[in-house]
Amino acid sequence: MNSKALNTASVRCITVISLLNLPSLAQTESQAKPYPYAVVDTGQEEFFNNSQVIPKPAEGQPFFGQDAHYLRNKPSYSDNGDGTVTDRVTGLSWQKSYAVMTYKEAMEEVKTFNLGKHTDWRIPTIKEAYSLILFSGVDVSSKDMSTLPQGAVPFLNKDFFDFKYGSNGPRIIDVQMLSSTLYQGTTMGGHQTVFGVNIADGRIKGYPISDPRSGQGKKYTVRFVRGNSDYGKNNFKNNKNGTVTDLATGLMWQQSDSKKAMSWADALSWAQQKNKEKYLGYSDWRVPHAKELQSIVDYSRSPQKTASAAINPLFEVSQIKDEGGHKNYPFYWSSTTHKNLRSMSSAVYVCFGEALGYFKPPFAQGGGSLMDVHGAGAQRSDPKIGNPADFPQGHGPQGDVVRISHYVRLVRDS
Repeated sequence: MNSKALNTASVRCITVISLLNLPSLAQTESQAKPYPYAVVDTGQEEFFNNSQVIPKPAEGQPFFGQDAHYLRNKPSYSDNGDGTVTDRVTGLSWQKSYAVMTYKEAMEEVKTFNLGKHTDWRIPTIKEAYSLILFSGVDVSSKDMSTLPQGAVPFLNKDFFDFKYGSNGPRIIDVQMLSSTLYQGTTMGGHQTVFGVNIADGRIKGYPISDPRSGQGKKYTVRFVRGNSDYGKNNFKNNKNGTVTDLATGLMWQQSDSKKAMSWADALSWAQQKNKEKYLGYSDWRVPHAKELQSIVDYSRSPQKTASAAINPLFEVSQIKDEGGHKNYPFYWSSTTHKNLRSMSSAVYVCFGEALGYFKPPFAQGGGSLMDVHGAGAQRSDPKIGNPADFPQGHGPQGDVVRISHYVRLVRDS
């Protein structure tokens, strides 16, 4: 055989061997991570109406288009056997265990923290921390905060991560996982505030760094993270056609919003109507799930600091008059139901304006005063139907305002 024929045969042989060793197309697609900020699915697989679990609605039916209709980036973890857990979707590696400490103590601890032969650990940003939340969880909030009730399910995969109700305080809901994200403003009457994710009740809130009651540093559940330093960083592109694409997540967003508030069921129906109209040229819009919606919060902005909503200025945001008659910005519905021990009658919203509440400071007389209690960028929940007038002092320990009707910003896969 001459040299040319030999070379040709060798190339063919190498090609065949290479093809035999290539992963299947399905493997390639499942392992590919084309976006640096992959939004992990919420883990919610049940369907709901305004109060209970229902069979899967078909397109055109009421309650079509909710969270469980769209399953993408299913949560997936690997226990590395060295005290660390890797999130296969985000590329982040997490501390499996946790410690209880103040914000200032965590800032010192992380400087020399060594685990799994790595020393590049950090306190997670609020977007990194929120990537772990699972809305298969069941909120344990109730009048009795001292006894763990039956049916409690944490908003975290406890098969991979250590978890304990009441880990950082006397109440069973005291599982506030610390982030490094400081609020660009103050809450509860002037307190410097840091965001955290409550793994027991399924919410993001801003917490005063110093406890308003004791004046001491508030204790948090602290879990460090490392890897993928681009996670949580948006890369928005104005498509100049009424849409904005986040090149970091692969999601395309409605540039404006609904321009009116509506109930949760109406929000889902409004998305269906927009699809019938081929709104902005597309017929696959949806109400975003909780984690998709939180992905576009800009935590460097707030009504207090920038006199704007907590979102990139590329987006158009309606202005509202809040419960105090002041200029503010809306809460936006997600398609995610917020389950609690009593019912499935609430859904998740994200605050792009101030997260107001009727807060009663320690030792104050009378009722609560309306103020920013949790910070723009908080994630809370509201009843899907009802009358806000039934909640004149809000709901919960900080008197969270109850609006029931919220605005909507649609999303689709780009």
